[in-house]
Amino acid sequence: MHLSSLTLKGFKSFASATTLRLEPGITAVVGPNGSGKSNVVDAIAWVLGEQGAKSLRGGKMEDVIFAGTAGRPALGRAEVTLTIDNSDGALPIEYTEVSITRRMYRSGESEYEINGDKVRLLDVQELLSDSGIGREMHVIVGQGQLDAVLSGRPEDRRAFIEEAAGVLKHRKRKEKALRKLEGMTHNLDRLGDLTVELRRQLKPLGRQAEVARRAAGVQADLRDARLRLLADDLVQLRDSLDKDVADETAARERRAVVERDLSGVSRREAELEASLAASAPRLQAASDTWYRLSALGERFRGVASLAAERHRHLSAEAPASAPGRDPDQLDAEADRVAATETELAAGLETERARLAAVVAQRAELETALAAEERAWVAAARALADRREGLARLSGEVAAARSRVTAGQAEIERLTLAAGEAADRAEVAADRLAERRDSVSDQADGDLALETAHQEAVAAHAAAARLVTELTGAERAAERDRASWQARRDALAQGLTPVDGAAAVLASGLAGVLGPVADRLTVRPGDELAVAAALGGMADAVVVSGVVEAAAALAHLKGADGGRAGLLVTGGLPPVPRDGWPVLPEDARWALDVVEAPEELRPALARALERVAVVHDLEAAVALVGAHPRVRAVTAAGDLVGADWAVGGQTDAPSNLVVRARVDEAAAELRAAEARATSLAEELAAAREAATLRSSDVDAALVARQASDRSRSAVAAELAELGAAARSAEAEAQRSLAARVRAEQALEQVLSELAGLEQRLAEAEAAPVEEEPSTEVRDRLRADVAAARQAETEARLAVRTAEERARALHGRAESLRRQARQERAARERAAAARVARERGRRWPPACATTPPRRSRCWRPR
Repeated sequence: MHLSSLTLKGFKSFASATTLRLEPGITAVVGPNGSGKSNVVDAIAWVLGEQGAKSLRGGKMEDVIFAGTAGRPALGRAEVTLTIDNSDGALPIEYTEVSITRRMYRSGESEYEINGDKVRLLDVQELLSDSGIGREMHVIVGQGQLDAVLSGRPEDRRAFIEEAAGVLKHRKRKEKALRKLEGMTHNLDRLGDLTVELRRQLKPLGRQAEVARRAAGVQADLRDARLRLLADDLVQLRDSLDKDVADETAARERRAVVERDLSGVSRREAELEASLAASAPRLQAASDTWYRLSALGERFRGVASLAAERHRHLSAEAPASAPGRDPDQLDAEADRVAATETELAAGLETERARLAAVVAQRAELETALAAEERAWVAAARALADRREGLARLSGEVAAARSRVTAGQAEIERLTLAAGEAADRAEVAADRLAERRDSVSDQADGDLALETAHQEAVAAHAAAARLVTELTGAERAAERDRASWQARRDALAQGLTPVDGAAAVLASGLAGVLGPVADRLTVRPGDELAVAAALGGMADAVVVSGVVEAAAALAHLKGADGGRAGLLVTGGLPPVPRDGWPVLPEDARWALDVVEAPEELRPALARALERVAVVHDLEAAVALVGAHPRVRAVTAAGDLVGADWAVGGQTDAPSNLVVRARVDEAAAELRAAEARATSLAEELAAAREAATLRSSDVDAALVARQASDRSRSAVAAELAELGAAARSAEAEAQRSLAARVRAEQALEQVLSELAGLEQRLAEAEAAPVEEEPSTEVRDRLRADVAAARQAETEARLAVRTAEERARALHGRAESLRRQARQERAARERAAAARVARERGRRWPPACATTPPRRSRCWRPR
């Protein structure tokens, strides 16, 4: 399982959609400060369910949304999608690739998706926790977090380790299950109390149920009698309703027939009007076409006359053309057409006047018909209302009579019930007084049992508090032990040889004795100073001689294992301390704080020759200034000499320092284990004592519960007797009150019945109205239909006259214009004959030339 891709959109500095492809192995994100490297890590933590804004380097969670720049507006949401390659099935989901999406809006709403399906934050956390990626985000190590882990409290480090090992999720699930079990225990206790109380109330409820069953039987009989009365009333009402429905059905059938005829006539009228409206444009178009054709015919006749005249004029000795129509006849025909048009106009005005009269008559008839129909509907409605009122009054009278009968029966029943309840109340009061006298003797024994139970509970509570305190102390000791063990193991893992020392130790060569750090013991607190004084020798490997050292170096060169420092034993004798100066009180020689085997002491004496351990740099400067041949090393690891100094901040502690820390952690681990063992023994003893106290509490509780049950039984019996007495007395009072109310209701019903019977008699004695007549309405409908037919005929006559007048309009003027044209044509023909006669007298050569092109000379 590994991260496959990361897509960011609107998250912090990533305004546009950005996708990072992650391959298996180590992926490094590099860039200058402010380029967004930390935002990538924050995005991974955020999409995996991080809920702390401070962990994401923000003040509130909305700060993760892109806030905008000078050239780009702010966005309304942030979205991050993390794709995980699940080919190995590490995640408990049936997908080879899992995409987790988190989306947040500025309104504070947040959404989670797994492969596009909306889920809860809890679902994401459960899915990741099963794969070792906990919701505490311990798999993401930020800046300074590693130092916080190393220097943190044991409880914090244990949480890290449990989260990495997958134990924390099971512990949380166990705590959740324990909380549910505790809640279930409380519910069971409450259920037991309720069961005891319900058992105590069963007997009174049984007797009440028996009474209720008898009452139910009486009520069933009463209900059956009422239903029979209501059924009789229902039969009568249904008979009257059937008669009314039959009358109404006949009236509706007659109305439907009339409305159907009316709708047919209306449709026929609409069809005729639509046909007339559709034919009018065609008639107008035909008239216009006839006028245009007549005009074209006149024009063609004029053109033909002109052509004939020209032909006669141009033809030599051509016969005279046939004359056209006589102009006088045309004028006479025009006068006749004008007279006809005048007559048509007068007839059109007459038809229009007749149409207006017919329309007015039709409107009057329709108004009269509407008034007659409203009057007929009002009369029919009044008749129906009277019939309905009679039926309603009959039903009310029958219902009132039924209520009177039922009220009398109810009064008798309530009187009997009140007497029985009074007898039961008297018997229950006597039994209650007898039982109360026998209860007072049991109070003294219950007080002693209650005192013993309280003392046992107090002793058990003290033992339980001791167990709780010892349990907390034991858990704290266990946390300390686990913390020191984890610190020791973590530091032990840091005891790895540097450079080529690992290759030398793994080579198996003869004479290789092990690391220098494993063979030296430094006084606590001086590890950094001794490591600085030894320099590279602190991480060296001890060999038994020069030959073995040469073999180890040859092995490193042949195996390309890097470089390694080798400390050779058995060499020159130790350096004497002759001539070494006396150190101040706060300084000491480095050889005096180191314990080593004899074979290493010569080499260490030469390496630490004239090396003194001081507190700080000021003491080192003062010591070297007084004794130039002495080298001073501080507790912080700074080495100062007359011709050489080295120090500053080290990247990683040497194996010597780490070995000292491992030893310290081991010592603390042993102390923590001793404390944990002691506390475990004390806790076992305390739990045994608590178990004994619990047995005492149970015994006292059993005795007290037995007494409580006896007292509860007596109390239940007393309560039952008191309840029976009170119930019987209350029932008697309720029966008496109900009887009074029933008597009052009966009086009211009797008065209502008398009033209803009087109203019914008056209504039945009133004269019956006859069915309204429809003769006038039918006659008016026939007159309206005739008026509409006359209106249609008048409209057709008006439109016919209009079409005829429109057809003759302009005909007289056309005939007069034709007569004028005919006279003008005859005059032109006469002039042409004169011209032709004059032309005959011209020379023959000119006779063959068209007149307009003739250039012949004519003598004077």
